[in-house]
Amino acid sequence: MRNTADSVSSAASDSHFSAVLSDSSPESSQPALSSESASCLLGAADIRRLASEINTKPTKKFGQNFVIDPGTVRKIASLATGGKPRTIIEVGPGLGSLTLALLETGSTVVSIEIDSLLAQKIPSTVHEFMPRADSHFHLVAKDALEFTPSDLEQALGGGKVSHLTLAANLPYNLAVPIILSLLDRFPTLDSFVVMVQKEVAERLTAGPGSKIYGVPSVKLAWYGQAKLAGTISRTVFWPAPHVDSALVQFRRTGQRDQSLKKLTFSLIDSAFSQRRKTLKAALKKPLRSLCPVSPETASKAKPLSNSSPTLYSDLFNNSGIDPSRRGETLSVDDFVRLAQSISAICSEDPQQIEATNHAAVPSVYYDENTSSRRAA
Repeated sequence: MRNTADSVSSAASDSHFSAVLSDSSPESSQPALSSESASCLLGAADIRRLASEINTKPTKKFGQNFVIDPGTVRKIASLATGGKPRTIIEVGPGLGSLTLALLETGSTVVSIEIDSLLAQKIPSTVHEFMPRADSHFHLVAKDALEFTPSDLEQALGGGKVSHLTLAANLPYNLAVPIILSLLDRFPTLDSFVVMVQKEVAERLTAGPGSKIYGVPSVKLAWYGQAKLAGTISRTVFWPAPHVDSALVQFRRTGQRDQSLKKLTFSLIDSAFSQRRKTLKAALKKPLRSLCPVSPETASKAKPLSNSSPTLYSDLFNNSGIDPSRRGETLSVDDFVRLAQSISAICSEDPQQIEATNHAAVPSVYYDENTSSRRAA
């Protein structure tokens, strides 16, 4: 069969991203399977046979398009593992194409499948094509958006995992919420390689100032750094989708202040809800709703009202952010500084206000002349 995955870049060799992959999980120390077992990946005929055995076809409801090219799934598995066994979460294994390629590396794979027919079939598929991998394949029949750390722990028999990887051929219509929800729930999810619609991949990896830079780009950047890792032809799927696909490779780059996450994400949503407006205009709604008020601090919370120009200007002055900028020019660090400024003003904490005052704004993210040309 023609290997149409040759266009996939060898991003696993990029030292910037390979560092996290080289730290393989001690929980996944199994050696890679033998070459005899490794050859047992699914081709087009296998996929159609397995589907017919359970009298099913790919459905639009679950965004199903099954990969029928062994070369493609091997490339994804290589990028996801960096050549070493990992503990891997796989979302939407379908009939098992990528699952087998991941197991081929000796990794422990926890597959999450919402389709009950496919969930019933895949264990027998693993046993048929790669019986030696039975012991490190685990299935969770559940919606990935509801998958929790307790589900993972139960699937692994109570074992704790210090390093997790996500590898998946994600349904196009749910790719972004699945990625963000898993990153939020699993702090040990330190890397992923996912196949998504090409346009979605470009948005996820876009930088400030780009026309396609938006909410998914900034929110993903909260957790770490993402890059395009190659394109995938629509001909490797059954059925063939009407769009091309691409791989996104990601590594987590450390923990941010989680107490600011909700506020930062609210600012991101507000700034991009009126994309062409300046920050001053986009954030013109009553800012009290953005105050991070808890029951303990409710009595100390200070209303941020648009009728108070001093407080409103303090928001930008203390963060070092020019209010005439548009949200599309701000990096995630810029949004965090705005959140810090709001948090400080809401709590009336002089030390916190001082800490955010005169913050340096990386000029690489904003070019006033470029912005002026856009506004013209």
